[in-house]
Amino acid sequence: MTTAPEWIARSVSRLRGSRAAEGAPTAAQAAKVEVERSTHERLQATLRRGNEALSPRALRRLLADLQEVVAPRVSEVEGGARAHAVAQWYAQAEPEERRDMWLLMSEQFAPDATRFKSARLRYEAAAGTEEEGQAEIHLRRALVSPRTRLLQRFAVFPQGMRFLVDLRAELLPALKQDKRLLALDAELEQLFSTWFDVAFLELRRLSWDSPASLLEKLIQYEAVHDIRSWADLKNRLDSDRRCYGFFHPRLPNEPLIFVEVALVDRISDSITPLLDEAAAPCDISKATTAIFYSISNTQTGLRGVSFGDSLIKHVVETLKQEFPRLRTFATLSPIPGLRAWLGKHAGAMIERLDERRRAELGRAVGFEPPQASHLLAAFDKAQALDEHSPVRQMLLQCAAHYLARELQDGKPVDPVARFHLGNGARVERLNWAGDPSPKGLKQSYGLMVNYLYDLKRIDKHRAQLAEGQVAASREIEGLCAFR
Repeated sequence: MTTAPEWIARSVSRLRGSRAAEGAPTAAQAAKVEVERSTHERLQATLRRGNEALSPRALRRLLADLQEVVAPRVSEVEGGARAHAVAQWYAQAEPEERRDMWLLMSEQFAPDATRFKSARLRYEAAAGTEEEGQAEIHLRRALVSPRTRLLQRFAVFPQGMRFLVDLRAELLPALKQDKRLLALDAELEQLFSTWFDVAFLELRRLSWDSPASLLEKLIQYEAVHDIRSWADLKNRLDSDRRCYGFFHPRLPNEPLIFVEVALVDRISDSITPLLDEAAAPCDISKATTAIFYSISNTQTGLRGVSFGDSLIKHVVETLKQEFPRLRTFATLSPIPGLRAWLGKHAGAMIERLDERRRAELGRAVGFEPPQASHLLAAFDKAQALDEHSPVRQMLLQCAAHYLARELQDGKPVDPVARFHLGNGARVERLNWAGDPSPKGLKQSYGLMVNYLYDLKRIDKHRAQLAEGQVAASREIEGLCAFR
């Protein structure tokens, strides 16, 4: 028998559903709206409302603790100690309580708007006069927020840098839902860009003799080709291999980014032999080519801080000193965005073909005229295609166009292409079945690409890209022509 409370609960549920269908907010939506009080409002309140994590009293206490960190009378060391105490509270806090601290840091430690407006007006008035320099100094000082000082104090205690990097990693996913946190994120990124400048980083070679704790980090952070076992890792650190990473003195046992290099006698066209644990090491005395086959960032909290290009340049110089015979520096890279891009643009690629090529392709896929769905289905069987197949030729042409012609805001749409081409490399060659692993097939139907670092033309290639042109070999340019 249904009890009265059960009947009431079901009735209320139906009523809520009816109101939602009519456009009225549900209870959950109403609660969400209530939660979005600013910290200014919550600090003046008496009671917690909705799903707010910290009560107004607890929020005021946390704000006081943060203000004590940057109090003018407090020394750098004492400020760091107080920041450490806040960090200890943060470590025990629930996710929503941590979010309240982010909001306090964003909203309660912003620049003084009145001071900034006054400094800006003074700078505009001084433009072109001898007072311009002094006015600029005032403007710069007005732009420095108390938040900057607060974050600097958190970096003082021994684990402070680790704390801030982890805090930002946790903060990033919340930015889309809460734009109030953007200021805190921007401040962290700006500070990290200074603190993690390449001038403060140390390049280290990682080998099988490195501490086990460090080798475990390589297994954990490898982002391109998963390290399956210790034997796999040992193979990647063999005599004909090199692995280098950038380290920061405040994170001494944590590589910020690392690159894996194979020393070979020609540009590699497949990842399989490079990862083959049974393959005999190459004679490094005869190596002429360095293949960068994996580059992995390890710290999510350092997103937007670029040191990958500097890593490659430093590694090239280091390798040239150790192996004077090296002449060629290239990558063997994945094409992670190709399949997704083709899912949206396969039809447009078919339209680029002339009638003869379109008819050939139609006969190959079994449908005339061929549609995007037919082509994509044929691409899924790409590994079985012979080198004369129209479908295989079409996939190569689409990949070349994707890498060398598809730009967004003047930059390649593929993230790996954007990285290497932005560093001054050029698209050199596409490799059929370069990565036949499930991941390779899922990303790019098994295709891989070589980016060539021509040391004499890096600046030229970067200038080309700045003008909206991607540097590419004749082979790639020929594929892009869709002849």
